[in-house]
Amino acid sequence: MTPRAFVTGATGFVGRAVVQALAARGVPTVAHVRPDSKKLDEWRRRLGELGATVDTCAWDVAAMTAAMRTHAPTHVWNVIGTTRRRASADGVAGDIYQAVDVGLSKIVVAAAVGCGARPRLVQLSSIGASVKSSSAYLRGRGQADAAVMSSGLPWAIARPSFIVGEGRGDDKRTLEDATAAVANLALGVVGFFGGKQLRATYRSIDPATLAAALVRLGLDDVRDLIATGPDLRAAT
Repeated sequence: MTPRAFVTGATGFVGRAVVQALAARGVPTVAHVRPDSKKLDEWRRRLGELGATVDTCAWDVAAMTAAMRTHAPTHVWNVIGTTRRRASADGVAGDIYQAVDVGLSKIVVAAAVGCGARPRLVQLSSIGASVKSSSAYLRGRGQADAAVMSSGLPWAIARPSFIVGEGRGDDKRTLEDATAAVANLALGVVGFFGGKQLRATYRSIDPATLAAALVRLGLDDVRDLIATGPDLRAAT
């Protein structure tokens, strides 16, 4: 069966890299862009240049389900996420992780289940994700992962540590980049003293490497897998 991809979060830091990686493999790809995006025309052009078809269905279960029925994807890459800066610009108030990471992921899962195509779900999460976490971000990621795992569809979840590199555009994460740099330095010392597994798990990863791993996790017939740092690098 020829794979057909549907990517949510396609305009994000990692999402763009996933679309590019899929296009490089010749996979027909639909890139979802929210219809009220202020840069909709720009995203149509940029994602179209990568070889993707842009879908602008609304972020609700009925609209997303209808879109997936139309495109009949064999794989859905859910690469959504947000930052406080982006959420503020988009007018998202309250608990942004519940609104975006959890709420939108549940819409994607419901649409994938309801579309009838039974696509494989590939979810971008985070190291440390847990429904019991005291961190709002990690708790939200854990809840989103739980929705994927309980969907009844085949799935794979990637849980990288810090994601750093060029190409963020407006999605600047200065504190995260600085923290990752310090963490990588500390992990280098840990690795020197024998903590190679710890270093491999928590070392930062660039978007191209992560995107290649996400694509492999989707296209390989490995089901119900949670991949962390070492697995993500091995999957490229």
